[in-house]
Amino acid sequence: MLQLPDSPPRMKTLVSVDESYKICRQLTAKYAKTFYLGTLLMSPAKRQAIWAIYAWCRRTDELVDGPTAAITTPETLDLWEQHLESIFAGHPVENYDVALVDTLQRFALDIQPFRDMIAGQRMDLYRSRYETFEELYLYCYRVAGTVGLMSTSVMEIDTTGNTAPWHQRKQPYIPTEEAIANGIALQLTNILRDVGEDAKRGRIYIPLEDLAQFNYTEQEFFDGVVDDRWRALMRFQIERARQFYTKAEQGITHLAPDARWPVWAASMLYGQILDVIERQDYNVFNQRAYVPQWQKFRTLPMAWMRSQVL
Repeated sequence: MLQLPDSPPRMKTLVSVDESYKICRQLTAKYAKTFYLGTLLMSPAKRQAIWAIYAWCRRTDELVDGPTAAITTPETLDLWEQHLESIFAGHPVENYDVALVDTLQRFALDIQPFRDMIAGQRMDLYRSRYETFEELYLYCYRVAGTVGLMSTSVMEIDTTGNTAPWHQRKQPYIPTEEAIANGIALQLTNILRDVGEDAKRGRIYIPLEDLAQFNYTEQEFFDGVVDDRWRALMRFQIERARQFYTKAEQGITHLAPDARWPVWAASMLYGQILDVIERQDYNVFNQRAYVPQWQKFRTLPMAWMRSQVL
């Protein structure tokens, strides 16, 4: 179980800032290959910050989905929130935290999205079903929309006010809703890609009201039935996810110029997972949808073009 040290965190011998960023990078590259490719298009300072944020998010998620999830309790998450407070106070507890403390000194990150993400993990402790999309949306905001908010703070906003005549404003527009939509889009994509894995764990993240709408039962879900009803249900879910991608993309033009290409790339690359699901005839129970490496690299020039003209 997660425990905080009895002695003050600042007294613990931890790795250097550079070494901490290195292990955050390695964690990102190992567990988020598509996402990691997008970070390589960022400036060094921004990519390092995103690695530090991802490492914290990954470790938070593993409290309820990782190897020790069986022993995670509400008290475990209480301790993790104390851990978070320590980081924001400038006192790293573990080696990964050193990079995040440094990131907090470089970028204006708010603690609330981090707290909200922990609240999302609390939901996973006692919920394995969501009756409506409104219920699922709250979960998606907490575990992923929050990442959009964290990332926007690092990407920064275009303050020139003249990216294009039709976007001129007296005050820079902060694409908060679009950032949240980006996180929601990615999480909905994760849900559709990971149907098979979640089914094995007894979890259904597709809203039950949607299953009912297409006359598809929970038992059929766990049996992995792929028929016309399932295909229609999946088309409905994919269309919903794409609507969130569209909303998210409307905010990219408001980001700092050096952030637009990597954000476009990450959005396009992740969205292609939905294309793969379609090509697999919506069988996500025993086939994991992934984008081939050659296709990822082919996407980068197209993402660059969009970052220049949209």
